[in-house]
Amino acid sequence: MAMGWKLATIMLFAAAGTAEAKQYELPVTPTTVAWGHYDASAAPVLTVQSGDTVVVHTLLTNSPKGLEGAGLPADQVEPSLRAVFDAVPASARGPGGHILTGPIAIAGAQPGDTLEIRILKIDLAIPYAYNAFGPTTGFLPDDFPYRRIKIVPLDRRRMTGSVAPGVEVPLHPFFGSIGVAPPAPFGRYDSTAPAIHGGNMDNRLLVAGTTLFLPVHAPGALLEVGDGHAAQGNGEVDITALETSLVGTFELVLHKKGAGAAAEAAYPRAETPDAFVAMGYDEDLSNAARKAVRNMIGFLVAAKGMSRDDAYMLVSTAGDVEVTELVDRNKGVHVVLPKRVFTRR
Repeated sequence: MAMGWKLATIMLFAAAGTAEAKQYELPVTPTTVAWGHYDASAAPVLTVQSGDTVVVHTLLTNSPKGLEGAGLPADQVEPSLRAVFDAVPASARGPGGHILTGPIAIAGAQPGDTLEIRILKIDLAIPYAYNAFGPTTGFLPDDFPYRRIKIVPLDRRRMTGSVAPGVEVPLHPFFGSIGVAPPAPFGRYDSTAPAIHGGNMDNRLLVAGTTLFLPVHAPGALLEVGDGHAAQGNGEVDITALETSLVGTFELVLHKKGAGAAAEAAYPRAETPDAFVAMGYDEDLSNAARKAVRNMIGFLVAAKGMSRDDAYMLVSTAGDVEVTELVDRNKGVHVVLPKRVFTRR
């Protein structure tokens, strides 16, 4: 088992019922984060085999100073967040602002393959989140030409967040950013804008129990995870969700090119227990919607054996085209198609 680092804190277990598969725990430290970028030339902090499981610790995207300025007591700031802000040099940061854990390499992954990411579990790491907006961000900057940040207490037992007096939001934790390295010509790609590599998709359907499929663009795939959200609405209109630190458990399965249409992805897509999901990203919302619809049609033709005409008709009559997010430079749209429409295997 090759590893790109030698921290004593890595824990290795045999996966239950499987002799070959292993489970790793990847802590968040100054040496295990990619700050604000995805990059095909990055060195992996951990290398695993297909079928292995990784427990990934992540950090919210804010500074100790910013959290304390919003009223969070200093002793509630995570020590790991302070360590990352103190030790990661400026040269290793950016161009985006997300603190991502990774990259994780999957042995044998090559461009043209597909990485299947089974989201087994997502846990809240801390009992609070924050939401914020500013004068140059969000969907309505002219309406809100100032800054505001609020610390939101999270009730782990009831799984709610108190966003205002008498107002509670149900929690559905997911990672805003799950992505692989983009093609090498992208260079150090800004973590802000989602694209063909996944990344900052902000798709609230990527909860525990969902499987994400990402096309591989670089050797090793180089998976990075972060931007934890305790809850978010479609659109993420003020540019933040309930931003928090999460711990995710992922089973990683590599599908080699030619493995079969149901397991392959030329563009990010997902599968929930009840539906197939196809994504699209573009600066223009209409183009993002076109990409998402074409993505779903392509999946139906390749994996379900449908004609293009029938697939187009099915998406129109049974699919829901939803706005994923409006605020990350590239807008996001996803198409949700319920599995129940397929009456035979």
